[in-house]
Amino acid sequence: MAIGKGFEDLKLYQEARRFRQRIYKLSRLLPNDEKYNLISQMRRASLSVTNNIAEGHGSRSYRHNISYLYRSRGSINELLDDISACEDEGYFKKEHLDDLRKQAVSVAKLINGYIAYLRRRMAEK
Repeated sequence: MAIGKGFEDLKLYQEARRFRQRIYKLSRLLPNDEKYNLISQMRRASLSVTNNIAEGHGSRSYRHNISYLYRSRGSINELLDDISACEDEGYFKKEHLDDLRKQAVSVAKLINGYIAYLRRRMAEK
C-alpha cells in the first residue's frame, strides 16, 4: 500500500462497497413490515463494514486499524445471520442467497488478509 493512498483505493474497500450495494438492493425487496427490523439492521451492518474499513484506515496506528477491521468482520457475520433470517422467514430461497453468502465470505477473507498484512507491518517496526 503506497503512502498517500486513500481507503477508496483498497481492494478490500471496493469489494466491501459492492457487497454493501447488494445488501441495500436485497433490503429493498423485503416486506414493509421489516422496515424497522431486518431492513434497518441489514443496512446498518453493511454500512458498518465499509465505515470501519474507512475509519480504521484513517487511524494513527496499525493496532487501531486492526481493531476497526475486527468490527468490520463482525458486521459481516451479522449480515450472514441476517441473510439466514431472510431465508428462514421465506423471503428468499436459499439458492438466491448463496451467492450473497459467498460474497460475504470473500469480503471476510480480504479483511483477514489485510489484518495479516498490518500485523506483519507492525512486527517490522
